[in-house]
Amino acid sequence: MAWLSSPGRDPETTRSWQHGALVGAAASIGAASATFAVSGGIAALVARHVVTPTTRPGNVTVLKLEKDPNSGQDLVTLPATPDTRVAGTYALRFDNGAGLARIGFVVRQTGGTVTRLVERVYRGELAEGKRGWWTGTVYARPSDAGLAYRKVKIPTALGPAPAWLVPGDGDTARPDHGGTWAVMVHGRGAQRPECIRGARVAHQLGLYSLIVSYRNDQEAPATDDNRYGLGFTEWEDVQAGIRYALEHGAQDIVLFGWSMGGAIVLRTTELTEFKDRIRALVLTGPVVDWYELLAHQTRIHRIPRRVGRMAADLISHRMGPRITGLAEPLDLHALDWLSRWEDITTPTLILHSTDDEVVPVAGSVKLADLNPHVDFVGFSGARHTKEWNIDRKRYERAIGDWLTAVLRPGR
Repeated sequence: MAWLSSPGRDPETTRSWQHGALVGAAASIGAASATFAVSGGIAALVARHVVTPTTRPGNVTVLKLEKDPNSGQDLVTLPATPDTRVAGTYALRFDNGAGLARIGFVVRQTGGTVTRLVERVYRGELAEGKRGWWTGTVYARPSDAGLAYRKVKIPTALGPAPAWLVPGDGDTARPDHGGTWAVMVHGRGAQRPECIRGARVAHQLGLYSLIVSYRNDQEAPATDDNRYGLGFTEWEDVQAGIRYALEHGAQDIVLFGWSMGGAIVLRTTELTEFKDRIRALVLTGPVVDWYELLAHQTRIHRIPRRVGRMAADLISHRMGPRITGLAEPLDLHALDWLSRWEDITTPTLILHSTDDEVVPVAGSVKLADLNPHVDFVGFSGARHTKEWNIDRKRYERAIGDWLTAVLRPGR
């Protein structure tokens, strides 16, 4: 999930941000002081960026491919970045996303490079000089994770949206889970494969998983403005997924959400006509307050905090669409769950890394402290939405144990 450029990210992206900030600032000079003009220009750029679907830039280059002399397995050497140095299992997307390689443990680190095991190349040919992006999404489709699935279409107000339906494991299905389905929602800048990590544990519990797409994610039908609604609009597509599940045998629903998908899930739970069917929420690195997220992003990029506030106000203001391109302004106060914590009454599990560089963990911790319906499991070193990647067993065990208790008859 891409946000503002950060240390270790593509320098071309950084330069485009700097150029855009200068252009925005120049357009504002004369309307206010130079300082305010610069802040306003950057705020406009941030506001537009947050709601605009973007293509991920290549930020990793394959420096070397070799065979391990002992095992004969493939090794890949990459630039050492805060992401590529982290322990665990990840993926490298290359050839503009057409290629996918699953990358395993760190073999060695030398100076500014890191060498890791290549566990498997799903698609494409990995070679020296290939440029791509590092991601926690290690599977391209459920079958890559050993899960049977079929493709389905979810009827939405904008047209059919593609989804994957993964059946539960009949051999380990627990009778007390009955007809409960998991509906899974990916985050900003991601697509359905992000959710396969959650489908693994749902499958083990005997739950069906419906992995949905939503408007403007480059899979589902787009809106006229082609902008993210940050949860305000996408929830309708998730409700369509819930409806599909209920019409195809589900009795109850568990909603999974990653990052912005968490904001979408919380909005869905509040507004859906099927609220009484939702048994639980499982959120990984969720956005629970857009104001705090934007303040966090500007802070780590050494931009004045007021810029984050101005960007949020631009998204919410009635005149904001002139800058953001949104069809309608988005009232971000309605998505501030730290102020509205009492409105969350569905059992909720949040899994969040303490060093999340995109969505500040403090919001998740505070929400769990305030709300007795919210439980929190912390991770360390995973960065954004890579809790599964850094400790797969702990992540799946935490969800499995919690859901087993929540879905027990009588709860």
